Amino acid sequence: MPTTTSASPAATAHRRRSRRKAPPPRQPWCCSFGLDPSTAAASRSPLPAPPRAKPPHQLAPPLSRRIRSPGRVSPIDDPSFAAAAGSCVSARLSSVTKCPPPPPPPPAAAAVDRTRETLRLRLVDKGVVLEVEEVERVRRESKVVRKVLRGRGSEVAVEGKVEVESFREVVEMMLEDEDETAAMRRLARGGVARAIGALEVSLSLMFDRGVNNCLKYLEAVPWNESEEDIIKKLLSQHSSYKAAFRNLLARLQPQRPTSSAELVVELVDSITKGTNNNARKELRNLVNGILSKSSVYIKGDKELDKRSIYCICHACLNSLVGLFDESSDLVPADQTSISSVGKGPLEGIYKLVEDTNWLLQILIDWQMGEEFVDAWANKKALRSMHEQVSPMVRHELSRISATIFIAMGNGKLHCTGDKRFSFFQAWFRPMLVDFGWLRRYPKGLNVMTLEEGIGQALLTLTLAQQQMLLMEWFEAFSGQGRECPNLMRAFQVWWRRSFVRSLGSSS
Repeated sequence: MPTTTSASPAATAHRRRSRRKAPPPRQPWCCSFGLDPSTAAASRSPLPAPPRAKPPHQLAPPLSRRIRSPGRVSPIDDPSFAAAAGSCVSARLSSVTKCPPPPPPPPAAAAVDRTRETLRLRLVDKGVVLEVEEVERVRRESKVVRKVLRGRGSEVAVEGKVEVESFREVVEMMLEDEDETAAMRRLARGGVARAIGALEVSLSLMFDRGVNNCLKYLEAVPWNESEEDIIKKLLSQHSSYKAAFRNLLARLQPQRPTSSAELVVELVDSITKGTNNNARKELRNLVNGILSKSSVYIKGDKELDKRSIYCICHACLNSLVGLFDESSDLVPADQTSISSVGKGPLEGIYKLVEDTNWLLQILIDWQMGEEFVDAWANKKALRSMHEQVSPMVRHELSRISATIFIAMGNGKLHCTGDKRFSFFQAWFRPMLVDFGWLRRYPKGLNVMTLEEGIGQALLTLTLAQQQMLLMEWFEAFSGQGRECPNLMRAFQVWWRRSFVRSLGSSS
C-alpha cells in the first residue's frame, strides 16, 4: 500500500539537507598574506584546528621580517586595511599559508604589548624598513637595540650609505647561531664590499659578534685602495673597538713606525750596488715615482735624507776616480773605436756615471743640488784624467756636467756666482771637446736642450767672465764646427749687453 512504501523522494532530499552542517562564515583576509575566502570555501576543508607545537624539523626559519621600499605603505600601517582585517598578525612570514579566524578584540593594554612584539630596523639612506619579530634575540645581540627597547621605543635607525644586502646580512647574523667558520663562509659569498657594509651596520648597532666576524674576514682578504679608505674611516670613527681592530690596524699602520727617508736611502743604495741593468732601470723608475713631488706615496720635504744621499754620491765619485785611473792604462788616449776595446773595461764607468746622474737629478728635483756642483767643480783628479783617457771614455764625465748645465739654464740650481764660475772653469772646456761624442751617443740626452742650457747658464755670469768663455768657444767652434755646441744666441746676447745696450750707453 502507498502508506507502507518508502518515503517520497522529495521528503528524503529534505531530510538529507536538514542533516548537513551549516557552511562556515566568510573570513576576512589576514594582512597581505591571507588566502581568498572563496579559495577556502571551494576546497570544502574544515576549519583549521588550533595550532599545535611543531616538531623541531618543521619549525620555520628564525628570521621574520618584511622589507618595504620607499613610497610603499605597509598594510599593517594602513588604518582602513587594519579595520577590515582586524588585528591578525602573522607569527613568521615564511610559514604563513592562511590566517585563523579573527580573535575577539583584546584589551587596550594587550594591544600595546602586541605592537611592541615587532622591532623596526630602518636603513635611513635607502629608506628601507626591516621588521623583526624575534625581538628578544636581537635585544641580546645589539646594545643599541637594548637601549632603545629599554626606553619604550620600537624603531632603530641605522645611518650610513650601505647596501640593503649588507643590512639584511647583519640581521640574519643576529638571528642565527653560527660558528666562526659558517660566518666566514657567509661573508665570503658577499665579498669585500658587502663585508665592509656589514661591518658599518654592526658598528652602528654595536653588534659585537658581527663586528668580530667582519673584522676577521676583512683581515684575511686583500682590498683595493677605495675599500681601504672606507675601512680607515670606519676604524677612526669607532675608537671604542680599538682592541678588536688590532689585527686590522697592523695592515694599515706599522706598529713600530720607520722613517720613509731611511728606507729611501736603503733603496737608492741597493740600486747603485745592483748588477742587472734592466732591473736597475725599472727600480730607478719605481723610486722616482715614490720621490716625485706629485706622488701620493711621500709627503713633506723632510722625507728625503739629504746627508745620506750625498754620502752615496761621494762614494760613486770616488769609485769613478779609481775606474778612470785603471782605464788610463786599458784605453789609450788615441783609441777612438769602442768596438775595438769592447764593453768590459767601460761597463763600470757607464754604470757609475748613470748612477751619479740619477742621484744628481733627485737632488735637483728636491732643490738640494747646490752642494754637488761645488763637489764636482773640485774633482781635480777627474779633470786631470780627462786629458789622459780616450774620448770614448772621458765623454762620460761630460754627461754629469751636462745635467748641471741644463739645471743651471732652467734655474733649478741656485749656486752663488763664484761657484758657477768655478764650475765653468773646471768643465766648460771638456764639454767643448766631448760634445761631438755626446751628439753621436746621446743615451737619452737631448742635445738641443743641452746647447740652450749651456748658453743660458753662461749668461748668468758677469760680462767679463762671459767674454772670456765665449771667446774660448768662438775659437773652438771655428775649428770643430758642429762638434762644438752652438752658442751663437748666447754670444749675440752678450755682445748686445756689452756694446749696444750697456748701462753706460745713452741708447
